[in-house]
Amino acid sequence: MSSGNSLHRTFDLASEAATRALGHALAVHLHPGDLILLRGDLGAGKTALARAIIQSHLALHGIHEDVPSPTFTLVQTYESPELLIAHVDLYRVEEVSELRELGLAEIADEGVLLVEWPERAEAEIRRLSPDSLDISLFLMPEGLRRARLEGRGSWAARLEGLSL
Repeated sequence: MSSGNSLHRTFDLASEAATRALGHALAVHLHPGDLILLRGDLGAGKTALARAIIQSHLALHGIHEDVPSPTFTLVQTYESPELLIAHVDLYRVEEVSELRELGLAEIADEGVLLVEWPERAEAEIRRLSPDSLDISLFLMPEGLRRARLEGRGSWAARLEGLSL
């Protein structure tokens, strides 16, 4: 379903393998300047999906790294020959002013930002890029997860061609 310069897609994720498959499908579409916003309750799979995206992108370049949650460090960066990726967790951010200290604007100019808990600083995060992918993860009955994706800017076209 498309409206204006955005597109919505929904995927049911029946397993951890399905989450990894979605992460891999997204990783091949990453471009400098991308903003990926991950939303969902605790345990919904935000970090698992971010990890899958990052590890899949790095693997495309022969790089294999552990991808821990940045809950306490707030920002963890990864670099491939093609991109700098910053995995950001805003769960513990209390003041919007803390964002300036993280250097996110500089990373957004040349790399990819994957942001968990973007609602902690929605307006400031949104200003970083017009090319955004909003991913909302929902826990469903019987251990299933549902991923609702909304692509804006150039992500609308990339999302249209996405397949698992």
